[in-house]
Amino acid sequence: MRAAVMYGAGDVRVEDRPDPKIVKPADAVVRVVAACVCGSDLWPYQSMPVTDTGRPMGHEFLGVVEETGAEVTGLKTGDLVLAPFTYSDNTCDYCAKGLHISCRNGGRYGFDGVDGGQGEAVRVPYADGTLVKLPVAADSALLPSLLTLSDVMTTGHHGAVTAGVGRGDTVLVVGDGAVGLCAVIAAKRLGAERIVLAGRHEARTELGRDFGATDVVAERGEEGLARIRELTGGVEKVIEAVGTRQALDTALGAVLDGGTISRLGAPQYELGPLGRAEFMRNITLTGGASPARAYIEQLLPEVLDGTITPGRVFDRTFALDRAPDAYRAMADRQVLKALIAP
Repeated sequence: MRAAVMYGAGDVRVEDRPDPKIVKPADAVVRVVAACVCGSDLWPYQSMPVTDTGRPMGHEFLGVVEETGAEVTGLKTGDLVLAPFTYSDNTCDYCAKGLHISCRNGGRYGFDGVDGGQGEAVRVPYADGTLVKLPVAADSALLPSLLTLSDVMTTGHHGAVTAGVGRGDTVLVVGDGAVGLCAVIAAKRLGAERIVLAGRHEARTELGRDFGATDVVAERGEEGLARIRELTGGVEKVIEAVGTRQALDTALGAVLDGGTISRLGAPQYELGPLGRAEFMRNITLTGGASPARAYIEQLLPEVLDGTITPGRVFDRTFALDRAPDAYRAMADRQVLKALIAP
C-alpha cells in the first residue's frame, strides 16, 4: 500500500509499505476513505531528527472495514467506521471513567508496528473498543465533519468541558487553528454567551465568527491582553489551543483570579510560570490530551443532523501522493487544515 512516512524535519515521503494484516484477534484492517494532517503533525515536521527508518504519519482517519480478527464481534466487513486519534480497549479502568487517552492497553498510530492514518489502509488494534460505526455511506457529504470527531472537534470539546464552560459564560479561546475554531463551536454548544477568539489570521477568525465567536482579538502580547481586558474585564474560562509559551502567557494574563485555563495545544515548552504568583491567584490549570473516544457518541448526532459543521475547517483536499504538499501548505499557513483522500 501507499502511505506517508516522515524521515526528518521537512521530509515527508509517500512510499510503498506492507499491506496491513490481522496480527491479533482483536484487530481490524480498515481501508482509509479520508484522513488529514493535524496541527500536531507540524511539530515533528519542524523539528524531527533525521532517521533511516521513518515514522508512518497520521492519526485522524475514517474508512471501511476490510477484515476483522476472530475476537471482533461488533464490526463486519463493509462497515464505515471512525477512528479516534488513539486506539483503546474501551474496557480498562481508565476507559471506564472516560479517560481513553490513558487506556492501559492503548496506543498511538504510527508507533509500535501500527500503521499511520495517512495511508491506504490501517491495522487497528482493539477494533471493537476503538472504532465507531457510522450510519452514513462512504460518499456522504458529511464525511469532513465526521472526520473532525477523530481529533480536532473532540479536542475542542474537551477544552470546553474541562474549562467548565456553561450557559451564560464569557470564554476566551487562544488560537485560530482548527482546534481553536472547534473549541469555539464547543463553547457555543455548551451555552457560552460571549466567546472571544484570539487570532490574527483573518480568514480563520471570520470562520470563527461563523462558528460563534462574538469578538476577535488580533493583537498579541501586552497589547492583546489590554484589548481582552477592555472587552471583558478579564475572563473566568480560557481555552488555550496553541501549545506555545506565548499562548500560555496570554491565557494566564487574561484569566481572572479563581478562573480556569484548559490547555489543548501540545506544549512546546518544558517550564512555565507556575510559581508563587500563580499559586496566590487560585488558578485552575486543566485540559490535556483529549480522550476522543469518550466524546464521539455525544457529538455524533449533532454532526449528523447538521447542528454543528466542524468539517468547514478543511479548506483544501490533497491526494495521498501529494501529502508532502499538504504538510508544506499547512506549515506555510496557506491551508488551515488539509484533508487527504487516498
